[in-house]
Formats: sequence, C-alpha cells, structure tokens
Amino acid sequence: MDKSFLDILVCPVCKGALEYHADTQELWCKQSRLAYPIKDGIPFMLENEARPLSEEEWAA
Repeated sequence: MDKSFLDILVCPVCKGALEYHADTQELWCKQSRLAYPIKDGIPFMLENEARPLSEEEWAA
C-alpha cells in the first residue's frame, strides 16, 4: 500500500483517518470500527465490503 494513498483516503462512513495493516491487507478505521479489505492492491472502500473490528483489534 502506497503511503501517499493513506494521505488522501478516509473512511467513507465517518471521514476519519485510516490505518494500514499489512498482515491482514486491510485499512482500519477506529472511529467507525470498520476494516476495509485491500484486494490485489485495490482498497474496497464500501461500507458493505467492510467487516467490523473486534474489541481486541479496536483496542490495539
């Protein structure tokens, strides 16, 4: 994931900042508690494509 993308991408739900997690290939929004998948290098920034973050993930 290119760092320059993180500077311009925001959560589509709350417009909050995103964190890149290379191990799961996801962009996390801690404000909305959602994880957006990255497939073949393309972030899928749709609410219905996201999964909810677990309590442990959110607290980390």
